[in-house]
Amino acid sequence: MRKSIVVFVSLVLVCYGQATAQSGRGTGQRKITIGMIGKMGNNPVFIAAYAGARAAAKELGTKNKVDVVIDWQTPPEENVQEQAAALDRLSRASVQGIAIACSDASYLSPLIDKVVNKGIPVMCFDSDAPQSKRFAYNGADDVEFGRMLMRQLASEVKGSGTIAVLAGYRNALNLQRRLQGIKEELKKFPRIVLPPDYVYHNLDIPDIASETVAREQKAHPDITAWIFIGSPALLVKNSLQWKPGTVKVVAGNAVPAELEYVQSGHVQSSWE
Repeated sequence: MRKSIVVFVSLVLVCYGQATAQSGRGTGQRKITIGMIGKMGNNPVFIAAYAGARAAAKELGTKNKVDVVIDWQTPPEENVQEQAAALDRLSRASVQGIAIACSDASYLSPLIDKVVNKGIPVMCFDSDAPQSKRFAYNGADDVEFGRMLMRQLASEVKGSGTIAVLAGYRNALNLQRRLQGIKEELKKFPRIVLPPDYVYHNLDIPDIASETVAREQKAHPDITAWIFIGSPALLVKNSLQWKPGTVKVVAGNAVPAELEYVQSGHVQSSWE
């Protein structure tokens, strides 16, 4: 949530500054509406981001004596077409700014540019669109995040074994970069094998992610460890169908709901 507050402090201040400049006085605009488009509304990561946005809106609104409204336009499940439609709705509503976590940077970049050309500032969070006209990005160094996950898993398997990766949505730039980091770091561990077809992309829907892990572990019992780049599979009860510790798991995007898997010993390490 702390990262989300940083995001919206930045965006609110930009919008407030524009409103002040346009009005010519310090308290010219009494209401600022900021659109927020996460990847999926039923994911705890984005639920926390929305909570952080509301906290930032309340704090900055009180400080600057303006009403800061967050217009939450996040699809319930990952869907870049719905994100694009949300961008269009928000721009037509003449919001003062938009924050978006891009499910597909290539698809959304020209649409972001169109919004910016209308005078509405856009920033990205969680997953960037670096070739667009967005003014800022707030998020992890995703390549290093992937390297970190790989280093941790290498420690858990003592530098040897066959591993698999639950990689998330194929077109999301942040997840692509995390997978890149995993593969780059993997080169340092010659006794760890990641077969090309042991990288499993999915839409980060918990039930589907859980079923994918169960199915592939059963089909490939040689898998000794998993990296979950995102961890929607851990949002499902009894998702990991093996004796704790027999298959190692290192997971990214940790949320409190997943801690029971750490406590049970099914997940060896979970990272935010």
